[in-house]
Amino acid sequence: MSKDLRKYARSTQARLIGGFLLLVFLIGDGLIFLVYGKGAGLAGLICLISALFPIFLIVLLLWIADRVVENQR
Repeated sequence: MSKDLRKYARSTQARLIGGFLLLVFLIGDGLIFLVYGKGAGLAGLICLISALFPIFLIVLLLWIADRVVENQR
């Protein structure tokens, strides 16, 4: 059985990021909803999504650049 440490690191990083996002959305926005109500929970959700949008675009552009560089090799 071969051990691919890069694949393991990639999957671990993906799980950590997914867990972080799950905690932020469920726990963070859930607490806002419980403490302040429905309107504040919705506003918190909109703010979280709008904050993640530029990060998603940057990650997408870097992923595309990585694919282009790999194809050039």
